[in-house]
Parts: sequence; C-alpha cells; structure tokens
Amino acid sequence: MTDPIADYLTRLRNAIKAGHRVVEVPASNLKKEITRILFEKGYILSYKFVEDGPQGTIKIALKYDPVNKVNAIKCLKRVSTPGLRKYVGYRDMPRVLNGLGIAILSTSKGVMTNKEAVGQQLGGEVLCYVY
Repeated sequence: MTDPIADYLTRLRNAIKAGHRVVEVPASNLKKEITRILFEKGYILSYKFVEDGPQGTIKIALKYDPVNKVNAIKCLKRVSTPGLRKYVGYRDMPRVLNGLGIAILSTSKGVMTNKEAVGQQLGGEVLCYVY
C-alpha cells in the first residue's frame, strides 16, 4: 500500500456511504492521532485501539444524527499525497469551509488541526480536510 492515510479515509467514506455503525482500520501512530482529533472535534462517536497481531486495529464508531440518519462527516478529502506533498506555513493556513471544517496537519510538534497550528505558530504538511 503506497498511501495508508488515503486508505484510512477511503475506509471511513465507504462505511459512511454504506451506513455502517462501526468501521475497523489497520492501526498506525499517525492514524491513531487522526482518529483522536476526529473524536475531539466531534466527528466520530468513539474509538478503541485493539492490539491484535503485529500492528493492531482501530475500531471507530461513526456518529449519526438520530432523526435524519445523516453522518457528522460530510466530506473527507486527502490533500497531500505521496506524489505531491502540500506544505503550508502558519500564515498561509487553509480555511476549510470558511472556518466550519478542519484541516489536519502533521507538524514538528505532532498531528494537530489548522486552528491549533496557527495558535502555536506552526506550519506543516496538510494531510486532509474534514467537514
């Protein structure tokens, strides 16, 4: 697999379109941090790390509106790819959906959202947009 982050986002998108409540993805430290951010920002209901095998898995419970059955995540978009990396400074930070969505960045201080990176005056690689 050449792009594990794109695979992670695609698994989430496919589970949302199929209407699944829980999705399992292979674990890595970067995927764990992205999952933690999605949970903190309220895009997923819960998550659990399962240590089975050499790398383990992440079980993610997706968040749905109980009335309309609409998922909290409208769009997951991969920005930086292995063939074309996208780096930004804190002054050029992207605004996702005019500030309503988040951009997840990999910085020198770890994985964080675009708003946290601007607050700490950090730039980095833009991994994905979520709204």
